[in-house]
Amino acid sequence: MDGSPLVATAALVTAAMLALWLLSLALRNASIVDVFWGLGFVLIAHVTRVTAAGAPARAWLVTALVTAWGVRLGAYLLWRNWGGGEDYRYQAMRRHWGKRFWIASLGIVFGLQGVLMWLISLPVQAAITAPAPATLGWLDALGTVLVLTGLAFESIGDLQLARFKADPSTRGHVMDRGLWRYTRHPNYFGDAVVWWGLFCFALATGHPLTMIGPLVMTWLLTRLSGVPLLEKKLARTRPGYAEYVARTSSFVPWPPRD
Repeated sequence: MDGSPLVATAALVTAAMLALWLLSLALRNASIVDVFWGLGFVLIAHVTRVTAAGAPARAWLVTALVTAWGVRLGAYLLWRNWGGGEDYRYQAMRRHWGKRFWIASLGIVFGLQGVLMWLISLPVQAAITAPAPATLGWLDALGTVLVLTGLAFESIGDLQLARFKADPSTRGHVMDRGLWRYTRHPNYFGDAVVWWGLFCFALATGHPLTMIGPLVMTWLLTRLSGVPLLEKKLARTRPGYAEYVARTSSFVPWPPRD
């Protein structure tokens, strides 16, 4: 894989995260980094396509799929978080670091997410920059199906949850309907499927080592910032959540246990 686009995207991510960090200081809200998360991958994809001479069909297809995923995620998080103040995770960090949070957030929030963004995007960068094979094959087809399937899971899951939360009669209850009947985290599962699908495009171009991208994303979702943090909060705030956990698959959709 040509190093020039990698350098360009690294510089882009660094500049974007520095700008976001400065904005977060002015707003006193580090949550803006979450809204940018998906959009950052969109920028990486487009900059890679412009700065590299990869196979046009694959480059455009991967860029379009990443754009659909990133714009949807960014728009959803912006809508969900609008007017809600800073996320509880960053509030906890702010209390822990006290007056030093302004500088600590540069590394532990914006710097770390920038590094992860660039690392996870490696299969996208590899797929877009690769000049061969020039035509799309079965791995590209598989990647497209996986990305669209993951997008469907995310979109439907988020829509079902939003409607559930908007219904006054369900306030304080556990969401166990629709896709949430078969997995406690259909949105996270869909996210992982999207990135394994994008890896298929990199694999089609002979870059198996970029598997680190979906591996890191899946690890983040299932072991670090996704499922564990959310379930710890829900276990405290939602009566009946333990029963829901006992009968419902954590990640991969599966029929509920009796």
